This record gives sequence, structure tokens and C-alpha cells, in this order.
Amino acid sequence: MSTEGSTLKTLIIGSGPAGYTAAIYAARADLQPVLYTGMEPGGQLTTTTEVDNFPGYPQGVDGPTMMVDLQKQAERFGTEVHIGMATAVQLSKEIGGTHKVTIDNDKVLETKTIIIATGASAKYLGLPSEQRLRGGGVSACAVCDGFFYKGQEVAIVGGGDTAAEEATYLANICKKVTMLVRKDHMRASKAMQHRVNAKENIDLRYNSEIAEVLGDQVVEGLRIVNNQTGEKEEISITGLFIAIGHKPNTDIFKNQLEMDDAGYLITEGKSTKTNYPGVFASGDVQDKEYRQAVTAAGTGCMAALDAERYLAAIESS
Repeated sequence: MSTEGSTLKTLIIGSGPAGYTAAIYAARADLQPVLYTGMEPGGQLTTTTEVDNFPGYPQGVDGPTMMVDLQKQAERFGTEVHIGMATAVQLSKEIGGTHKVTIDNDKVLETKTIIIATGASAKYLGLPSEQRLRGGGVSACAVCDGFFYKGQEVAIVGGGDTAAEEATYLANICKKVTMLVRKDHMRASKAMQHRVNAKENIDLRYNSEIAEVLGDQVVEGLRIVNNQTGEKEEISITGLFIAIGHKPNTDIFKNQLEMDDAGYLITEGKSTKTNYPGVFASGDVQDKEYRQAVTAAGTGCMAALDAERYLAAIESS
């Protein structure tokens, strides 16, 4: 099947659990899906060393291997996978209309349905030492990776509800959690703050920032600076969790698709339908609550089923 000069039935933008699961279901439904991986083929899981909470891997699996498995499964049913990034979209408001998607600024594809699985990117501090140790003890998901630090001393950065929730989660399994808040107060709700304060093994530090993550191959400690006094201190930890938010990858859909104030796509009810007919959203791009591989895969399945039903309806009309 060629993607040049013909109108596709289904175009999937983005890889990862949502995109590849959508591809598996769409291919089995004979929608002849074409998938473009985006800038980070495999999504956020490619930066995760171990995945222990995805069903079907009793011994666990590393993120990149799992993404290769999902891609192979999608391709086995006929999905056409390409490396490339969607850089612009022109969506049709007509039921049964044709949507146009520009890939890498130069190739325009026409498609009857689009499944958006572009995900959300975790925000990081931007320190060279932090980026170097991503996958070596630096993580943006305590629920995903906290288990590997059971009984150890860890640190978490952030002052919002997510940081408070993840700090509480870590406190239940780790020996000690140092929580670093940049300001002199937390942004988290009072209820979440109470949870943090109720944990004796959470060391809550205000006006604190990370100057450097210590360690060669894995995280061994932190150099912390008080942004009011300038005082520096080094602490020993084995895991660092960044909880300062996520940014959904939805910029190319602005002024067309409905999204909330944070940029997450809004879907209709329990479906994956957006406000444009034939355009569906799955995974972290529309989910800011759970952000798990298994929930992303679930919505990828839903998006493919929604696309199949949409195409069947317009073909029979």
C-alpha cells in the first residue's frame, strides 16, 4: 500500500502504547492504518528502563523492548509504520470529509480518519546532569518506577498536587523521601498537603532547588541550594523523581480541536471523539489523570473502534 496520491482510511499520529494499540485494532479491522512515529518513536516508555506493571510481562520488560514488540505486532497485521513527524493539519468539519496532514513540513497526506496519539512530554529541570541520568535513577513517574527504589532513600521535585501525591506514594515504599519545593509554599491542595505532612519519612524542604544530580552511571545524590540563603548541601539518594508537570503535544491542533487550559484534547463523553468528525484522540494527549501505559493502550483500542464505526457509518449512508 502506498501513502502517496491516495486517501487513507486511517492515519495514526504518534507511537507509544496508544498509537501502536490503535494500529493493531485498526489493522485487524482492515482500516489499513498508516502510522507516523513522531519525534520520539515509542513515546515516553523508551526512556524507562524497566516496565513491571504492564500485563503480559511476568518478568518485566524494558521500555524500548516493549515498544519494539508493540510495533512488530502492529506491523504483523499490516500497519505501515514510518518515522516522521506531523507538522501541520487541516481538518475538515464535514462528516465524511477528508483531513490533510503535513509530515516533516513537505509531504501532505489525505485521510478519512485521524487517531491522535502524540502523547505528553514530562517537564524536566533542564540540568545536564539530570538529562544524563534519565533512565539511570531520574524518572518523571513515581507510580511507574517507584517500586525499584523500595526501602531506599529518594527525592522528589515539585509542589503541586501531582508531586504531593507521588511523594505520599513513595513514602509508603521508600525509607525516606526528600521533597524539594522551589517556593516557600506548596501549590497542592490543603488535603494533599495534609497527606504529605502526615508522613514522618517525608523531609519537606522549601526554597530548595537542585544544583546538580550526583553520580556517573546512576543517581548517587544531589547537590541542593537554598534559593534564599545560597546555602548548599549534598544528600545521598538513589532515585530522583521530577513532578513539575507535563506538556501535551497538541500545538499543531490549536485553533481547530477543543482543548483545556493546559492543552489536553477534550474528548466526547467516554469516547475518543474530538469536536471534528473522524478525528479521535487517545493516550496521554487527552489523559492528564492516569498517564499509564496500560490506560493509554486502552484508549488506543477505543480510538480504533471509534474510527471503524465512523467509517462504517459514512460508507453505509
